[in-house]
Amino acid sequence: MDDSAAQIAADLERRILDAIRRGASMEDIADIKESDVATPDAAIQSLKDGNARFFSGQATRPEMSANERRAQIMGQTPYAAILACSDSRVPVELVFDQGLGQLFVVRVAGNVVGEAGLGTLEYAIRHLDVHLVVVMGHEACGAVAAALLPEERVAEEPHHLQNLIRRIQPSLQAMPVIRDKKARMREAVLNNVRYQVSLLRDEPVIREAEAAGQIRVIGAYYEIGSGAVDFLVDEDDLRP
Repeated sequence: MDDSAAQIAADLERRILDAIRRGASMEDIADIKESDVATPDAAIQSLKDGNARFFSGQATRPEMSANERRAQIMGQTPYAAILACSDSRVPVELVFDQGLGQLFVVRVAGNVVGEAGLGTLEYAIRHLDVHLVVVMGHEACGAVAAALLPEERVAEEPHHLQNLIRRIQPSLQAMPVIRDKKARMREAVLNNVRYQVSLLRDEPVIREAEAAGQIRVIGAYYEIGSGAVDFLVDEDDLRP
């Protein structure tokens, strides 16, 4: 943590302690801290900075004091919502070196857009005032690999798993012929990320929020081996 960040944290702790001594309510204490990431661009930069700390071995693992944790009982102010894969090798808050209350995370195999996940993201946009929605795929995604299998293999899976795989398959229909297996998997995961982003952007709540400049919807690819995240931000990068 640099000197300025340390000073901000120390000042916040002092203000919370002063409020407690004055007999402030938990609501009053919660109001002391608001997210310091106030725009979509600032949210993207914060994630990039956090990931840079993570993959370079300089993660700060942001921790809160006991008083700050208690204040969070009354509310949360995450600045970004992340739709990520459930894979145990993709711990979202750690990958972006973010602390409690900073990210609103939805995790489902293959980072697919489904009814429950979509409702969760709509909640984050309408009621938590997030500034960014990120669909993050990752290296060696098992759900995407399953979507590349022949249909007879997919049909062997349980019903609900088949349905999940079929939410990925449309993104892979126009896959180019790539002989290198690792490169082919990366391209498949990126295609799925772009496809899921496009599904989100077609939803009215998300489309309206993005058109109003309240949020941006972007993609990301996490490389397990290096710990680095590649961001898909420009429209050319996001086009399915």
